[in-house]
Amino acid sequence: MQPRHELTPEQFAKIAHMLPRREGPGVTAKENHNFLNAVFWRLKTGAPWRDLPQRYGGWENVHRRCSRWAKSGVFDKLLQALTDGGESALLLLDSTVVKAHQHGAGAKKQRSIKSLRSF
Repeated sequence: MQPRHELTPEQFAKIAHMLPRREGPGVTAKENHNFLNAVFWRLKTGAPWRDLPQRYGGWENVHRRCSRWAKSGVFDKLLQALTDGGESALLLLDSTVVKAHQHGAGAKKQRSIKSLRSF
């Protein structure tokens, strides 16, 4: 059974040509597929990198590679290609943020004009 947060082989095949390739021996496509599944697991669960399941490899290596791809713009290029550059596709709304009134956050209450006149 395919975990919900992992790419199927068919989904990965659609983006494999856009991903960096490693020079030299090794199975780059398989590594990229597993690496992206690790990143998706991390993003979906919100867990710390250290809690990454061992099936994805060492968390230090995954974190290092994720940082390199982010800095070099790989994720930006991938998102751009997958959304056809549409700006509205990048719009995300998070309804979990609720702004509390300033007094609910412990701010000092301002004196009213009436109380200031008594000085």
